[in-house]
Amino acid sequence: MADFEPIWALGLMSGTSMDGVDGAMLLTDGVEVFDFGESFFRPYSATETATITAAQGLWPENDAAILSAAEHVVLTAHAEVIAKFPQAEVVGFHGQTLAHDPANGRTHQLGNGAALAKLCGKKLVWDFRSADVSAGGQGAPLTPFYHFAIVRIIGAGRVTACLNMGGVGNVTLVDGAKSAPQDAGALLAFDTGPANAPINDLMQARRGVSFDLDGALAATGQVEEAIIRSVLQRGYFYEKPPKSLDRNDFADALELVADLTDADAAATLTALAAATVATGERWLPQKPDRWLVSGGGAKNPTLMAELSKRLSAEVSAIETVGLDGDMLEAQAFAYLAVRVLRGLPTSAAGTTGVIAPVCGGQVSG
Repeated sequence: MADFEPIWALGLMSGTSMDGVDGAMLLTDGVEVFDFGESFFRPYSATETATITAAQGLWPENDAAILSAAEHVVLTAHAEVIAKFPQAEVVGFHGQTLAHDPANGRTHQLGNGAALAKLCGKKLVWDFRSADVSAGGQGAPLTPFYHFAIVRIIGAGRVTACLNMGGVGNVTLVDGAKSAPQDAGALLAFDTGPANAPINDLMQARRGVSFDLDGALAATGQVEEAIIRSVLQRGYFYEKPPKSLDRNDFADALELVADLTDADAAATLTALAAATVATGERWLPQKPDRWLVSGGGAKNPTLMAELSKRLSAEVSAIETVGLDGDMLEAQAFAYLAVRVLRGLPTSAAGTTGVIAPVCGGQVSG
């Protein structure tokens, strides 16, 4: 393949927590990461979050008015972030996941990348998941190829578990001794189970706030292990990876803790998030030397303590190795955007279960 000079790429991410849009710059050639640039977070207002929440679970053929209102919020917010980075040579736009059903070959990320490219006057890479799903893959998670790149930066040769605790948890086991992310055995990735989504939903329903700040409420409660054991009996946890979840696959979590006090419910859902990760260890072909945690859960000391208690290796926030956990997913889509421009794979058998490596993404602008 012809030489490709590193370029500054902007990655955008609006996750299942629906709190806002992350934007992060990355200097990369799609293989190596040469530098980390500036970042920016554009929060959603309460009204904007409510508009996107109303569209959760909908497919393109569903309620057009609700989807249109949500897409307006998504595109407007992303355009505002792109405007902060005039130096970006390409933009990776993930969109807002509304529904994910890979078993039936469907995934829905809201946001027309062609329209956004025209609005912002930038080359845009988007619709990262569809090609993988169409080829029989899970379409998620998509960050593992970036995890491979950063693990090689911080310690090639070590077996590292990169754990993202967002709305849904996902883990990537990285063998840094491998040459490329698509190589056999380089990566194994899958969604671990519910993470912050049930906790956030509980706090909104019972306290009128969006999350349990610093895990303070959970820290005062008692964990009902019987509830956790019952959840871990569900079929998902017995399925071999790669595998992925929709945010609403554990929508009954609040019903399970309905009879508990606020504190006990928060403690139980927090422990559940950690327990699902620990259960997932059974599928790892190698025990990791360390667990590096990113996402909102990394800022929750109660959740981090539960992870440390239940996992078999050292657990630490990814910031301890000099990386920005808040912007990791946005950086990943900057990295993937450049890979798409180069025609390089963005997923493989070990990350999504697709039969052969796939380069997924449309280019507009």
